[in-house]
Amino acid sequence: MKLRKSERKRVKIRLGIQGPSGSGKTYGALLVAYGICNDWSKIAIIDTESNSADLYAHLGEYNVLSMSQPYSPESYIGAIEICEKAGIEVIIIDSISHEWEGIGGILDTHGKMTGNSFTNWSKLAPRHNNLVGHILSNPCHMIVTIRSKQDYILTERNGKMIPQKVGMKAITRDGLDYEMTLMFDLDANQYVKVTKDRTSHFKNRPEFKLSIGVGKSIVKWCNELQVKNHDTKPANSTTHKLGASN
Repeated sequence: MKLRKSERKRVKIRLGIQGPSGSGKTYGALLVAYGICNDWSKIAIIDTESNSADLYAHLGEYNVLSMSQPYSPESYIGAIEICEKAGIEVIIIDSISHEWEGIGGILDTHGKMTGNSFTNWSKLAPRHNNLVGHILSNPCHMIVTIRSKQDYILTERNGKMIPQKVGMKAITRDGLDYEMTLMFDLDANQYVKVTKDRTSHFKNRPEFKLSIGVGKSIVKWCNELQVKNHDTKPANSTTHKLGASN
């Protein structure tokens, strides 16, 4: 282990786009991806949504990798590695929700396992974490779409347990949003609510729709390099010397 000075380097975005069916996750992700790399041929979409990625082929000649069941973490990792080897710059996973509740996904696999339920979870968690690790460590920009659905809790009313709506819940393992640099929540009208922003580029911004411009803003932040303050002199010191020379 070794101490070092903090240094802002060029980074790759990890963007999560969450929303219900019909909220524009796929279309919006493609626009953002193009804004990031400005080249359709450098974009690949890993499609688990029954070839829905091809619906937007009029946008440009981006790459599609169609995935079918089983939707295991290892299948996703294999798809990501294919995109990396092909020289892709922006990978869209559309969607990661199948890895959680699709056929061959984590919940489906857990339901078919025999033995102690708790022990079985300890076997599955590393497989999911391995996929998350690949998303975070690969050299490409990553855009991950996540399905969401209405969530409910049971509340007591007049002696009866009544379901109560409590907003939308992401269909994936809890905590995936913690790993993302940016989290966009889409509503039914395709407007974005920013729920996490480590770039500060979207802070206090009024609601907006996903666009090529959003991608350009993201890549601008990715390519910014930190100005080393210790290499510059205080402004008041510089002003004093200029005044003295005059």
